[in-house]
Amino acid sequence: MDTQQRTGEQGPVPFRSSRFFCVGSKWYFTTREGFDSGPFASRERAEIGLKRFLHVVRMLPEEQPLH
Repeated sequence: MDTQQRTGEQGPVPFRSSRFFCVGSKWYFTTREGFDSGPFASRERAEIGLKRFLHVVRMLPEEQPLH
């Protein structure tokens, strides 16, 4: 569990859990939006999958406010 303050956070550190979990012998990662991705053969492969996912998300255009 991550117990450190993140940049811009104030107050007590909220509860955090790992983005990775194992079911049987297969590994998955989960996003803040509740999306689970997998299965992966190992935790290391799930970590690579998460890095790829985050890379793609960063390339998406930011949402524009609705008028």
